[in-house]
Amino acid sequence: MKQAESVNDFYSRLPSHAPTHVPLDNAGIGHINVFSRETCAVVSPYSRRDFYKVSLIIGKGKIYYADKWIQIDRPALLFSNPIVPYSWKAESEQQSGWYCLFTEDFIQHSERTSQLHDTPLFQIGSNPIFFPNEAQLAELSFIFQKMQAEMSSTYAHKYDVLRSYLHLIIHEAMKNNPTTNFHKYVNATSRISALFLELLERQFPIDSPALVLKLKNPADYATALSLHINHLNRSVKEITGKTTTAHIAARIIKEAKALLQHTDWNISDIAYSLGFEYPSYFTLYFKKHTGMAPTQLR
Repeated sequence: MKQAESVNDFYSRLPSHAPTHVPLDNAGIGHINVFSRETCAVVSPYSRRDFYKVSLIIGKGKIYYADKWIQIDRPALLFSNPIVPYSWKAESEQQSGWYCLFTEDFIQHSERTSQLHDTPLFQIGSNPIFFPNEAQLAELSFIFQKMQAEMSSTYAHKYDVLRSYLHLIIHEAMKNNPTTNFHKYVNATSRISALFLELLERQFPIDSPALVLKLKNPADYATALSLHINHLNRSVKEITGKTTTAHIAARIIKEAKALLQHTDWNISDIAYSLGFEYPSYFTLYFKKHTGMAPTQLR
């Protein structure tokens, strides 16, 4: 079962974008590529990707992001990560701008770039959309054009240059979306608990058998939130009175009940989509938490 769209899947979905001379490890460690949006798809599928993406969108449309949607009626900069599903639906024929996609390995290539996914623009609980003014749009457009030109160059250190350009884009957005403007929590414990609960909810709904639950246990959530698992567990228990495991189980069972009652998927499809390796594991899990077998509820 497909868990998230990979870089290979992306190029298969958009064969016109498939590079003939750019391998998937083109950066030595990891992958990056830059494209113009004139040839972008009118509608992109709602799913998670296993890569990061930064898009400068010039054109009207809607972005469906987790359980929200945002109207794009002016130039916008979108930051997306592998944790949260999203899709795009164009609402005007005139579409332009640029976007770059890059993998986790590309980010982790050095100590400096490993900080990218810890910036507010890539974190859970932050606003992924930035609306630049006219001067900022010109600056961002210039950077993307330089990135696109660099992709075609033969310079031996061009991927270091591309990382630097990527940092410039991130910081250009952060100048106008400083962390001090984000929601303030009473303390670090309440913040961690709130981010966990938001991240948990963002994994749902599972609206296609091809969408497999990405985060399945407390360790997965701790990694996604860049926390030690013990710190996460203590914070969630202190604020909510329930364990991290209990929250995850309750949400999985809630989703399982919805899929059993409101879809015609077979038990195996439901089991795989919820992250169970075998249908029998799902049946035991469901019975443990509800007292009945999945077939009884259906």
